[in-house]
Amino acid sequence: MAEITAGMVKELREKTDAPMMECKKALAEANGDMAKAEEILRIKLGNKATKAATRIAAEGVVGLYLSPDGKLGSLVEVNCETDFVAKNEEFLALAKGCAELVATKNPADVAALAALPMGEGTVESTRTALIGKIGENMTIRRFVRLEAQGKLAAYVHGGSKIGVLVDVSGGDDQLAKDIAMHIAAAKPKSLDAAGVPAELIETERRIAIEKAREAGKPEAMLEKIAEGTVQKFLKDVTLLGQVFVKAEDGKQTIEQLLKSKGATVHAFALFVVGEGIEKKQTDFAAEVAAQAAAAKK
Repeated sequence: MAEITAGMVKELREKTDAPMMECKKALAEANGDMAKAEEILRIKLGNKATKAATRIAAEGVVGLYLSPDGKLGSLVEVNCETDFVAKNEEFLALAKGCAELVATKNPADVAALAALPMGEGTVESTRTALIGKIGENMTIRRFVRLEAQGKLAAYVHGGSKIGVLVDVSGGDDQLAKDIAMHIAAAKPKSLDAAGVPAELIETERRIAIEKAREAGKPEAMLEKIAEGTVQKFLKDVTLLGQVFVKAEDGKQTIEQLLKSKGATVHAFALFVVGEGIEKKQTDFAAEVAAQAAAAKK
């Protein structure tokens, strides 16, 4: 049996917002496996245990580039340590410049982007010079580049904390903008079910079976119950299956909306700043006390 430390319990509680004793029990049952313990909590507590999945845990912005003809676009996530720096004009210019380079130069990866010319040097020398000037670390985390089959629409939200590009054929500019805004609000994981990773689907199926079993459902019904849960999950996480956020009847899906307008979505890209990054939590009082103690020594 693996030792369950207070630190492990604290980490799981911060990830899931579940009660401390439930976290300790789940870790014990999972023999210290954090991912398995989180899954156990989801079985017992439902979606209350998915708090960490959407936590925004780092500062920065999403840089956006969209060509005048709407045929080429890119998103770049550039991170920094504080929201104050995320509003700095030079930091914003770095993000915007990187997005344009991604679109026009098509670098293979972040390292290739860093080596491209910018200003009097390169992207990397510009970044390091800005770090020296402002005194705060900055990183270029990721980027995506889209070439449209139809025409790209773009949307940024929350001070460039969320960036969207969507490739739409048919319909009109307002429809494309509405779809982009919907993506920012509903945060689909893929266009349709084919784009959802098999392991995510299998996890939902496994959790559904265990929840139904714990609820006392007959074994013969478990697979049918699980399939219904999986189909609901796919509707929730796929763009075409989601209910349009502006639907007047509260029922019209994106797929139905597109069909009514004679339009098609070919692809989309969504960046949320800090998604998947755990932000360091600082105990200010403890930090001051530690500094005072160090000064006495």
